[in-house]
Amino acid sequence: MLRATVTKFPQLTSAATASPLLARTTRMVIKFVPQQEAWIVERMGRFHRALEPGLQVLMPIIDQVKYVKSLKEVAIEIPSQRAITQDNVTLDLDGVLYLRVVDPYKASYGVEDAEFSVSQLAQTTMRAEIGLMTLDRTLAERAHLNSNIVEAINGAAADWGIRCLRYEIRDIHPPAKVVESMHQQVSAERTKRAQILDSEGSRQAAINVAEGLKQSVILQSEANKAEQINQATGEAEAILLRAKANAEGICRIAEAITNSEGGHHAVSLTVADKYVDAFSKLAKESTTLILPAPASDASSMVAQALTIYDGITKKRGVSIDQAAHQK
Repeated sequence: MLRATVTKFPQLTSAATASPLLARTTRMVIKFVPQQEAWIVERMGRFHRALEPGLQVLMPIIDQVKYVKSLKEVAIEIPSQRAITQDNVTLDLDGVLYLRVVDPYKASYGVEDAEFSVSQLAQTTMRAEIGLMTLDRTLAERAHLNSNIVEAINGAAADWGIRCLRYEIRDIHPPAKVVESMHQQVSAERTKRAQILDSEGSRQAAINVAEGLKQSVILQSEANKAEQINQATGEAEAILLRAKANAEGICRIAEAITNSEGGHHAVSLTVADKYVDAFSKLAKESTTLILPAPASDASSMVAQALTIYDGITKKRGVSIDQAAHQK
């Protein structure tokens, strides 16, 4: 703050020079107001005007700078205090309040001590807001709590010419027993999560093993199915091949019998040989024997077999001729 006393008006008349009182009344007071400051001037004890930054001129004696207000943002430390949460837990809290003077006139005449009043308002508002919240919400929702405190302070301090920009809770100190319980809760929660993860791992491992066994059984059954199909296919092809071979053998035998001169004699010899061979095995395979009437007469048995064969041959020839005739 600089003060300078200068002579505003030159000596106009000899009367002015002769009168000392007139010379004192014509002097002015020059003031240099810094940036971001507001000076409240009272004239004869009453508010006159607020000086803006720069060069300002005041009248001596009757003008007086009563209040000097800073328009910068100011940080006020809120002392530690106790508050009780909704679930009856006592907390020790402190914080920092950031505010700015927006109306120097109201800040000068609206309240005696603006910073003290705002500090007390912040403390009471913080206790009121803490009382509406549980301990867990207080610890987790600091931003919401700070916003509510700022809104409440601005609503009450509007007539003081002060605007609260933000409020920050710096430290929250729960009781030692509560802190210990919180640590136990966190430890139990982590143990629970570890057990859940372990059980999930065991469950997933069992599912993977069961899935592997399922896939193994499915693949084994498909392999068995393919094996049985291949085996059945092979047996069917073997049966077809044996049937074709027997049919071809029978055809050749029949052709040999028909086209050769001694075919009937060869058939007779083969039948007699089979008869003797079968008859020789009867006593070996069973104690009960069923013998044909002329068991000792092999020639009659051969004759009967040849008669049956000739009858079948003739019927087959007649069927073939009828079929050819119908065509």
